[in-house]
Amino acid sequence: MDEIKRTPAILDGVAIAAQIKAEVAAEVQALSARGITPGLAVILVGEEPASQIYVRTKVKTCGELGIFSEMITPPESITTDEMLALVACLNAREDIDGVLIQLPLPKHVDTKRLLEAVAPDKDVDGFHPVNVGRLQSGQPGLAPCTPAGILEILRRSGLPVAGQNAVVVGRSDIVGKPTGVMLLNASATVTVCHSKTVDLGRFTREADLLVAAIGRPGFITAEMVKPGATLIDVGINRITDAAEVEEFFPGDPARAAAFAKRGSVVVGDIHPDAFAVSGAYTPVPGGVGALTIAMLMQNTVAAAKLRRGISLGSK
Repeated sequence: MDEIKRTPAILDGVAIAAQIKAEVAAEVQALSARGITPGLAVILVGEEPASQIYVRTKVKTCGELGIFSEMITPPESITTDEMLALVACLNAREDIDGVLIQLPLPKHVDTKRLLEAVAPDKDVDGFHPVNVGRLQSGQPGLAPCTPAGILEILRRSGLPVAGQNAVVVGRSDIVGKPTGVMLLNASATVTVCHSKTVDLGRFTREADLLVAAIGRPGFITAEMVKPGATLIDVGINRITDAAEVEEFFPGDPARAAAFAKRGSVVVGDIHPDAFAVSGAYTPVPGGVGALTIAMLMQNTVAAAKLRRGISLGSK
């Protein structure tokens, strides 16, 4: 008897992000009734266009959910010491619950010193060593937004994590490492691979759950995927070459039209051909990326609660 071929499930990050934002708005309303307005300060150095768009989206989302926000825009010439003084000022302000430093910073600024200067209880990016340690030991705290979003996609989609063979491709401090830790905390069996892994396909083909966060367009091919696996694609790679667009999206009129209009399209770290092999996958765009800002909003509310001794489970 022939095996029935199932259509992979598309994990809609936009819809899940909308659910989370609605929950955050309700929490903000409940806090407001107690005289508390969560506050987020975003520091954007210089005039990098992509960062400007991203920060404006964060500020706009704060307004939609009832969170107070303040955008601070120092010039690109700002020094590390001046940035440290700015962070210290924000750490001391009672109306600010979260401090976010938009990355990347100019090369002359010491990024690690600045991230460590943010008070751990206001570190809504989850990058401070104290919060990294809390995550590692399974304690409540502020977790990095993208990894937290990945776990929310899996949980809200009813996909199993406990007991699953999970492979994370990528070892960055922002995504790869914390995703591995969060999956391990959720009782998955975790392997973290990277650009120096020998015979990468040997590991990815055994993955029930595969997270690609290596920053290379279409790096994970269909031959590297276990049939029926859940694929979480963190990559957002902009391609501007017509031949590459045809390679990744052959016969796709929507992508061709988008390329003709904008001169570029985005592709993830997983080759689109691989999705047909999977049991479920996150699209690019519309997958993991949609969750990052929603989780930032959730972290800001969590910080407001933790700083006032309010249980995260209460309103």
